Amino acid sequence: MAEAPPAIAVPALALFPLRTVLFPGGLLRLRVFEARYLDLVARCLRTGAGFGVVCLRQGSEVGRVTEPAHLEPIGVHACIDHVEGQQAGLLYLRCIGRQRFLFDGEPAASPDGLWSVAVRDLPPDAPCLPAPELFATVQALARAIAALRERGQMPFAEPLQLDDAGWVANRWCELLPIALAARQRLMELADPAQRLVLVDEYLRQQRIIS
Repeated sequence: MAEAPPAIAVPALALFPLRTVLFPGGLLRLRVFEARYLDLVARCLRTGAGFGVVCLRQGSEVGRVTEPAHLEPIGVHACIDHVEGQQAGLLYLRCIGRQRFLFDGEPAASPDGLWSVAVRDLPPDAPCLPAPELFATVQALARAIAALRERGQMPFAEPLQLDDAGWVANRWCELLPIALAARQRLMELADPAQRLVLVDEYLRQQRIIS
């Protein structure tokens, strides 16, 4: 098996710690009202840059940064896809998850409370067809998407990629009611085929598929 390409160092990245896990290709909606994040959004829109979303295992998403915080060291780049400003000091964002990254140092908070850290970009999932024995998992996701569409809901960014194991696994990870730590570990897995195998096992254990 060929070795994965090495991680690539990139400059310090502004962080948005959340009590959620963003996956590559995932859709993230944010309600932004704190000054530090409003400034970050303005900077991103001005420069075309994104920010990093990391899972916050301990601490508060909002408020003082003096409180103890535990940030997961692997996160996902987010780019702003759409912005709505319905009133002063409040923005609604639609963001798309891109490539994963790994901390390349200790995160630090600026005087205004914005976290940032030097990171290394991790290789993206290699395109991979789902194995035939996992087709039931793919078909179940297709049915779930169809049902959501009928209700006027679409929690996923398009285009859909039901022929890609990593994409299918990531979307299931976003839908399933699994623990935050388990979701983080699944996002971190370098092998998209193995990620889908684990999702398939969970679906069978829960009798969602047979």
